[in-house]
Amino acid sequence: MTTTQTSVVQDLGTLAHSLSHPAGARCVCKPPQVLADRPDGTVVRSGAIVAKAHAADTDHEALAARIALAAAPQLTGILLPPLSAPGQSLTAPDPSGGPQHPEPSEPPAPAPRPVTLWPLGAPVDPTDPGAAPWAEAAVLLARLHRTEPPFRLPAMRGPAKAARAVARMRAALPGDPAVLPVLAGWRALPAWARGEVPAPARRAGFLCHGDLHLGQLVRHPAPDGPWLLIDVDDAGTGDPAWDLGRPAAWYASGLLAPEDWFAFLDAYRSAGGPAVAADGDPWPELDVPARALTVQTAALALAKCAVEQRHPDEHEQLMIESCARIATLPPELAADHAS
Repeated sequence: MTTTQTSVVQDLGTLAHSLSHPAGARCVCKPPQVLADRPDGTVVRSGAIVAKAHAADTDHEALAARIALAAAPQLTGILLPPLSAPGQSLTAPDPSGGPQHPEPSEPPAPAPRPVTLWPLGAPVDPTDPGAAPWAEAAVLLARLHRTEPPFRLPAMRGPAKAARAVARMRAALPGDPAVLPVLAGWRALPAWARGEVPAPARRAGFLCHGDLHLGQLVRHPAPDGPWLLIDVDDAGTGDPAWDLGRPAAWYASGLLAPEDWFAFLDAYRSAGGPAVAADGDPWPELDVPARALTVQTAALALAKCAVEQRHPDEHEQLMIESCARIATLPPELAADHAS
């Protein structure tokens, strides 16, 4: 962990502790716990408070709209509401102890990272895959997709995240033939799924989460409250099929058991989700998002392998092989989304 990362973690822990610890009470709190520490999000918990530092390049106006969405009454029971709107920023101190205003020849100081505060929820237990709340996640998505956007929102960032994953892979493995199957799958996608143009207008007006996976669900109040969706950093308006794309991709590649996939799909349809038709074959709507999220997952896996200097594990290799396979498929299923 770099000096900058350590400072951000410490600052978040101090902030969360100051809010979770009663004023004037004797402190018997456990040390702050780091829940995640990545460039796109550092998350630290103290007691029942979670503090998150968002990426330094975060669009502050877009983040404010997304946090307001999580707090909107229309989303009660669907999204975990924040404890605050983004207002604070963390700026890492100069580790050298040098001047506050560097000379022109020195690198610029780190950009401030906006901070948001959240109540603690109980996450999905990764050691108990049989209890994974696939049906509950599907119902929450259906309710989200059916909700009229309460105000103007930015576009859902799913395609942009896929493009960023591919760029990260290319930077980590320049000229490496291992990336060729992933790039082939990427090039086979329509431009909207690569984040190059907006999604087709008739599919672009729905409220979307933008990054659905089981890590985006918590029970609140912990430990036995209802399931809620968390992490609205990628939320916005777009094609609701994107939110079904990751479980669809996992099912297609063999990583998600058929019974879990059909429980998810059936629950989504029963709850009136608009991403797919109420019956019949769902793949005309899901094909492009599933392909895009297969590519994203494979690209991130290769980038991570490059950093860790290892070969892909079994699950990662399945996604890479899936990219090679989907690049050879006929485009008929994707024609509805062609740009």
